[in-house]
Amino acid sequence: MEKTLDHIGVAVRQLDHSIQFYENVLGAKLVDRYRSEKPGVESEIAVMEVNGTVTELLAPTNNTTSPIARFIKQKGKGVHHIAYRVADLDEAIHELKEKGIRVMTETRRINKHGRRLIYLNPADTDGTIIEYCDYPDEVILNAEKN
Repeated sequence: MEKTLDHIGVAVRQLDHSIQFYENVLGAKLVDRYRSEKPGVESEIAVMEVNGTVTELLAPTNNTTSPIARFIKQKGKGVHHIAYRVADLDEAIHELKEKGIRVMTETRRINKHGRRLIYLNPADTDGTIIEYCDYPDEVILNAEKN
């Protein structure tokens, strides 16, 4: 299955400071900013775009339970994950399982933009946190246009 880079997630401590850097230094545009207090997310997210490339800035909202807070404590701020867009998330998960790659089923969810996502087990990816995602609503909208 074909994969394309969807976005890079960056763990930050101070979201406003990071937004200013991306805007003032990189010329990024703030596309969206939202909070998710769902268990296993507990983050505030700023979606930044530079010439069509998306970076999600991720700041923990709960320093006890947020996976972003845990990541920062263990590895420091910086690149948290790389997300790859696939045509069909369910099919991609099936292909991963056939190749012996585990997914973290508890991370499967749909975000506020309709993106379905799941994280691969870092033990199977040489320690890199990788997200697979798709946008099923976009497929439906494109089909309706044709």
